[in-house]
Amino acid sequence: MIRRNTIQKNLILNTVHDLKKHATADDIYNIITQKQPSVSKATVYRNLNILAEEGKIRKIEVAGGPDFFDYICEKHFHVRCIKCGQIFDVELEPFPELKPSTRNSSSMQFLDYDILFKGICSDCQETN
Repeated sequence: MIRRNTIQKNLILNTVHDLKKHATADDIYNIITQKQPSVSKATVYRNLNILAEEGKIRKIEVAGGPDFFDYICEKHFHVRCIKCGQIFDVELEPFPELKPSTRNSSSMQFLDYDILFKGICSDCQETN
């Protein structure tokens, strides 16, 4: 399916790239409405998911929390601060041997993997 590039979609993509950090849909929506108050939250959510499907941004799904969106699309790892909830990049080589060595008793076909580390960021360490 070919999707149109709309003004809103381009605005959302540019906002994710300009932030240079991992942001939730609500974070992105709040920034966009400062520039374009007429853009709805549903438009932001829908277009973020479309942009992730198209490979133009990376969606980081967090169990029990909001999804984050990343402007870096290449495969890389993340760490989430257990105090403030922010997500940061981790400089770590991929594990190419992980997927082929995974055993599976449910006949599931493995396609990919995401690893999210847990930690405490430097800002939160200073407040302790």
